Amino acid sequence: MDLVIRGVRVVDGGGGPSYTADVGVHEGRITAVGRIRSGGRTTLDGHGLALAPGFTDMHAHSDLALLRDPDHSAKAAQGVTLEVLGQDGLSYAPVDDRTLAEVRTAIAGWHGDGSDLAMDWRTVGEYLDRLDHGFGGAGIAVNAAYLVPQGTVRAYVLGWTDRPPTAPELDRMRALVAQGLAEGAYGMSSGLTYTPGMYADGAELAELCRVVADHGGYYCPHHRSYGRGALAAYDEMIALAREAGCALHLAHATLNFAENAGRAGELLARLDAALAAGVDVTLDTYPYTPGCTTLAALLPSWAHEGGPEALLARLRDGATAERIRYALEVAGSDGCHGVPVDWSSVEVSGVVDPALAGWVGRRLQGWAGARELLLADRLGPTVLQHVGHEDNVRAIMRHPVHTGGSDGILQGARPHPRAYGTFPHYLGHYVRELGVLTLEECVAHLAGRPAARLGLADRGLVREGYRADLVLFDPATVAAGADFAAPRRPPTGIPYVLVDGRFVIRDGRRTDVLAGRALRRGRG
Repeated sequence: MDLVIRGVRVVDGGGGPSYTADVGVHEGRITAVGRIRSGGRTTLDGHGLALAPGFTDMHAHSDLALLRDPDHSAKAAQGVTLEVLGQDGLSYAPVDDRTLAEVRTAIAGWHGDGSDLAMDWRTVGEYLDRLDHGFGGAGIAVNAAYLVPQGTVRAYVLGWTDRPPTAPELDRMRALVAQGLAEGAYGMSSGLTYTPGMYADGAELAELCRVVADHGGYYCPHHRSYGRGALAAYDEMIALAREAGCALHLAHATLNFAENAGRAGELLARLDAALAAGVDVTLDTYPYTPGCTTLAALLPSWAHEGGPEALLARLRDGATAERIRYALEVAGSDGCHGVPVDWSSVEVSGVVDPALAGWVGRRLQGWAGARELLLADRLGPTVLQHVGHEDNVRAIMRHPVHTGGSDGILQGARPHPRAYGTFPHYLGHYVRELGVLTLEECVAHLAGRPAARLGLADRGLVREGYRADLVLFDPATVAAGADFAAPRRPPTGIPYVLVDGRFVIRDGRRTDVLAGRALRRGRG
């Protein structure tokens, strides 16, 4: 055997009781779980540690970070061995030259503008190939799966226009989604408070979801509201999944803003009713109350029509900028979930232009400053919105179909700490300190259930024959180092992480191993 781990507490990802065992690894797979009498080329003393399947970040924004940063300790150090990319309906494949340029500008706040990378792919398959080759053909830090982004598909076919597709345009979108799924995507995402994805009505989305269902994938929507109308937005997605016969995974499923304080039970009742009716539904959340997005995303959808350059032109025009202000501050913008924006809750977390770094950490005090910053940084700023409710967070994470997702934006001088702390924060704060979940339940939420949603037959559990994507941590000390004051501080209590049987974290330090690859649906 390549590796034998002695006397470790196995938390196997299935939710059952943990137990003490030896675990053997050879050629990237778990080859023995129990009493192992022979040694391995490497023997590791696991006493005092827990061993679990590597965690899956069901909602990651590392689409370019995996290609830009071979270290990628932001996720590897948390025990994450698989990230699901292509989220919120906007990512970098499938595209043509025009669409790629527009998307790069639109989501520069999430990923940077990409000018430091040779973005020479155009299809989903080509993007996955690029991930496979990673850095000098050696691979990437952790594994990655991909969702076809519905907003990008719509931009490709219709541009950034708010109108229904013609029949040929709908056929073209269906074909692009089908091609992406055939090339290995696990499903389709939407960002229904982001343009141009939000321009799609239910009938259009249902047609695309039928394609997803035909290929055995799942639909992952950031639905139309997490504020005013949030429960109706959840109802729409559940009804859509039922109509299309498509599996549904609700992205960062929470209830925010004053309107939704204490209403998690109403959402969970809807989930239970859907499950009882046979709808295949799961969800993910991050264990924090503030949200994070781009500042431009708060603006009304009509202001984005025509794409990023058209939005910038509207911001420059005084009369149009005043219409935008009214939508934000008085009417309640659809980009801000139908709730009039409280600027004191909006904190700048990052900018693209280093010359604007002085804005970072400041709460926006009004539209004038927000407009100035949007123009100066060409739509690049990211913001934290302090609008969540702790009781909702705790209630939702207890649900049996819950999984963990960081929604982690790695850009910016002061990113949300969820990007660097989600998984140890679950284990340290919500398991050890608060007892919201047992350790066994939590590992099932972070490993076993995500693998089941993705249909991964040999990942997510500690079983003989399964891939040796593993994390060893100390249940007594594991904790997120990241907080809002120091959002990139590394976690504690996670000394070892293996991807494909190789140490990417060893003795608490990142090695130079690049064992990650792009996973492709239906291809093992």
